[in-house]
Amino acid sequence: MGIWKAAVGVALLLGLGSAPAVGQDEDFISVPPNLGRSDLPERAPDVPYVPTPQPVVDAMLEVADVKPGDVLYDLGSGDGRIVVTAAQRFGVRGVGIDINPERVQEAEANAKAAGVERLTDFRQEDIFKADFGEATVVTMYLLPSVNNRLKPKLLNDLKPGTRIVSHAFDIEGWEPERIIETDGRTIYFWVVPE
Repeated sequence: MGIWKAAVGVALLLGLGSAPAVGQDEDFISVPPNLGRSDLPERAPDVPYVPTPQPVVDAMLEVADVKPGDVLYDLGSGDGRIVVTAAQRFGVRGVGIDINPERVQEAEANAKAAGVERLTDFRQEDIFKADFGEATVVTMYLLPSVNNRLKPKLLNDLKPGTRIVSHAFDIEGWEPERIIETDGRTIYFWVVPE
């Protein structure tokens, strides 16, 4: 429980838990808890839920050079905004993976409201057990410790050339190909090597 409190504290100190700016995130709805779902996460989430601001979502998709034919996986997909935005703007198929059933339900509602539910799939899964080997683009907004634990899976399971974009946190021991600052936030970009 101590690490969870520390993570929330860090998020609040960094201003990551602040309310979205007007005009940036109003298209994403929040579903009240327990609407039609009684299942619980298989374990506690690794990170607190903090949505990525829409300008950062846009920059992440731009740096990843998302294009038709890509398959985007968002690890810790929350309300689905990255997957939904990619489907809306580029017509790509997107998969969101989140351990929290309430977030999955919220993401599904957002995809339906945006009219892209046929292009999206939201799964309640543990990212460390999920199969995301078909991805051509992976996005994530996780804590450094989670990124570091995920590194072997990313390198082993993803095809060479797969693009990986992380909001706010890098991956220890893996030099990013690009680092971008946008809207006061940092974005890291890697390509899975041959």
